[in-house]
Amino acid sequence: MGPPGAHARLGLAGGVIAVSWAAILIRLAEAAPLAIAAWRLVLAGVATAGFALVARRGELARQPPRALLKLALAGLALCLHFATWIASLRLTSVASSVALVTTQPVFVALLSRAFLGEHASLRVLSGIVLAVAGGAAMASGDVALGPHALYGDGLAVLGAVAAAVYFVLGREVRPRLSLGAYVGVVYPAAALGLLALALFTHSPLWGYDRHTWVALGLLALVPQLLGHSLLNWALRWLSGTFVALAILAEPIVSTLLAIPVLGERPRLHQLVGGAVLLAGVGLAASWPVAAASAATEAD
Repeated sequence: MGPPGAHARLGLAGGVIAVSWAAILIRLAEAAPLAIAAWRLVLAGVATAGFALVARRGELARQPPRALLKLALAGLALCLHFATWIASLRLTSVASSVALVTTQPVFVALLSRAFLGEHASLRVLSGIVLAVAGGAAMASGDVALGPHALYGDGLAVLGAVAAAVYFVLGREVRPRLSLGAYVGVVYPAAALGLLALALFTHSPLWGYDRHTWVALGLLALVPQLLGHSLLNWALRWLSGTFVALAILAEPIVSTLLAIPVLGERPRLHQLVGGAVLLAGVGLAASWPVAAASAATEAD
């Protein structure tokens, strides 16, 4: 039998704490945004692909082509998520970027209705309206910071849409796969996509100092291998919407970490708009929250 719900939620909480370090480590890495994204997934992808080839080769070989295609598409969505969100952190504040990218539960709810047959309720629609109002409040305050901040806000929202696609695709495939098999395809697929983007845009992949390489290594280890893998592990027993809802804690943790580490304090419009946005996302994502399936094979 799968782990009890309490264990799944404990793992999910650990994943959220781990991914909350991502924005901080990205800011500390003095490299091009696409290079940061590419190295994060390359380092994680090599480890997960190696494990999958050794320990999960038979499991992957038994998957139908349609399932493998969804894994590849999930990897592509993850690639686009990191490409847009990491770029946003170079243009706007940690508080705005992380708060806006965590609107993904709103898009998860909409996509779940369209592709998984989960019907939205009045609560979901009300939450979406509230989240949009909060996002607009944050964006209006960022006008004073210049057009680059607004552009960064827009990239963070695009990152949220891509993350929602990633979670919905993962929710369809994940219950039938072990964690090792799932990330053994998705992470390398995302890495290949990011490498292609970095090469196409001539983003430098080499020549960084030791400080940056340490940040890149920690980025691959903590938020990606530990954090995202725990989130994917939780997807086997919890709904995609519930997992996305838990990620609402990320902007709070990231903003608190940014104060002592980066010396970046949130502005009043970010606090007010972010509170409204997260309240709206929480309202929308609180449907549905039930565990999704009773898996019989432990990872």
